[in-house]
Amino acid sequence: MRAETGIEGGGAGSGGSTRPVMQRARGTARVSFAQRDGKTCLDGLYQSGSAKIRLPKVYDGLPLAVLLNTSGGITGGDRLNYTGHLAAGTRAILTSQTAERAYRSSGGTGEVLNSLSAEDGAHLEWLPQELILFEASALSRKMDVRLEGSARFTGLEMVVLGRKAMGESVKTLSFRDQWRIWRNGRLTLPTISPSARTRRCWRAPPLLQAAAPLPPSSTADQTQKAALPARAAVLKKSLPKVAPCAVVSAPGTASLWPASSARTAEACAMA
Repeated sequence: MRAETGIEGGGAGSGGSTRPVMQRARGTARVSFAQRDGKTCLDGLYQSGSAKIRLPKVYDGLPLAVLLNTSGGITGGDRLNYTGHLAAGTRAILTSQTAERAYRSSGGTGEVLNSLSAEDGAHLEWLPQELILFEASALSRKMDVRLEGSARFTGLEMVVLGRKAMGESVKTLSFRDQWRIWRNGRLTLPTISPSARTRRCWRAPPLLQAAAPLPPSSTADQTQKAALPARAAVLKKSLPKVAPCAVVSAPGTASLWPASSARTAEACAMA
């Protein structure tokens, strides 16, 4: 919720300009999973402010944590922090309730920090719904992923510039997206920042495949590695109007696909 909380620029007779000071959203949410009796179970949950986490009942045995932002969107000055942790041998999905929206900023930049970690043998899937950037929005987003041992991370991000079906035109915005992945304390994927600041056209970053340079440990790893490009091709074909950034982390893989492979996902910030 955002409401007027004061006046800037002096009071009556002071000659100063007056404008409302808007309340800004603050939120922190953390969730962790551990293994008990061979099953992945909730181990910890914390939430404050406008950042919430819901744990719906599932029937396939794979826990699902749904991230929420109850402020209704992000604008300049908002600060949100989400943290997810998987203990050894667990598997879970982190997603969002709906598309996140970055609205016009009246000043400042909204910030979102996602911190994920997985211990040896865990598999963390980051599958949020899309992020919609509106005209004159300003957002800085960071993703930090820390993996231990043979932990796996699968992530898919979608970025949409405005709502074309609503006749909206996005010409100017500020967007910075930073991704960093560590394995065993060593940075394996440095910052990837497809920033778009006051540009009329923004070309989507390529789909990414990254992980620690570990030697293949089994035939299964080799099979999974061979299947990744095919999965990426399906993603690119199914999301022609979205700017995606997908990261798949598995033992024995460490490569970055060329930008030309994502041309079908090109997105322009002009009508």
